[in-house]
Amino acid sequence: MRINLVGFGVIGKGFAKTLIMKQDWLKSRYGFEPRVVSISDLSGTLVNPGGIDLSATLETVNRTGRIIDCSGASGMQSLDAIRGVEADLMVEVTPTNVVTGEPGLSHMLTAMDAGKHVVTSNKGPLALAYKKLKAASEKKGVQFKFESSAGGAMPLINLANEVLSGDEIISIKGILNGTTNFILTKMTKEGTDFETTLKEAQELGIAETDPSYDISGSDTASKLVILTNAILGREATYSDVSVQGITKITPEAIALAKEEGFVIKLIGEVEDGRLSVAPQLVPENHPLNVDGTLNVASFTTDLAGDVTIVGRGAGAIETNSAILSDILSIYRGVAGR
Repeated sequence: MRINLVGFGVIGKGFAKTLIMKQDWLKSRYGFEPRVVSISDLSGTLVNPGGIDLSATLETVNRTGRIIDCSGASGMQSLDAIRGVEADLMVEVTPTNVVTGEPGLSHMLTAMDAGKHVVTSNKGPLALAYKKLKAASEKKGVQFKFESSAGGAMPLINLANEVLSGDEIISIKGILNGTTNFILTKMTKEGTDFETTLKEAQELGIAETDPSYDISGSDTASKLVILTNAILGREATYSDVSVQGITKITPEAIALAKEEGFVIKLIGEVEDGRLSVAPQLVPENHPLNVDGTLNVASFTTDLAGDVTIVGRGAGAIETNSAILSDILSIYRGVAGR
């Protein structure tokens, strides 16, 4: 299977590392030999129809920060590469933009128009234009998969739509952002204030230099929209979510909650058609009370009751666990395996 890789930041480089790590296992177990035939970032595109040397590419980009510095790379832009470099599938891992969805939205629509399957971790296009993307993939008869966009390594969409396919999912509730969970966990355990804890999270590399997307609740809201549409069959967008972040949580509020046997967590929830993200009181012994950067999601179903899954919602290698799972699902379908 030939792959166009668009985006070569943390997740894109993690994808390359994953293929290097798993190449022998993928061949022996599935007979699967993926070839990355193009890699595009903002600087340009590297193309090799026979398969790019991923180790050499990683070495160069880790040193220089740009694809254009790789031997044989050109100034070809991503959309031209998607249109012009023959491939079966595109992996789109550019940064999330919840204002316009770009450039990811155009990348995905262009790939679908070219008859290529799409696998992505990019939340923005899905939170803003899921209906359009779904229609485009169906029109062109290509697969569109995005497990990694909503739960990192946690297989939330596959769990709901495959393992629990005989159940009606009544509601979804969970902690979908590791940065905010780390901050609230530290505040709870150490009694620190928000600003001090945020600074520590930034120093540890857990929070971004600009953490607003996480602490405002926007990241959780984007993931909640994706889960709502993919699992509940809705056509929600980001604007349908009531969003409140964690910036106003005080040590006093956390202490008061602890006295009553509760912790405060940032919860994304869809129930009775309403989508919301807000700090909530969670009983200390509740399955949703997970610590640190862990994520957790719980499905309430009509037959199985409550089904809860805990895992890592971020990280380059962890996210690529879900990306690789999506690619293998497409490969097995195409190969009739």
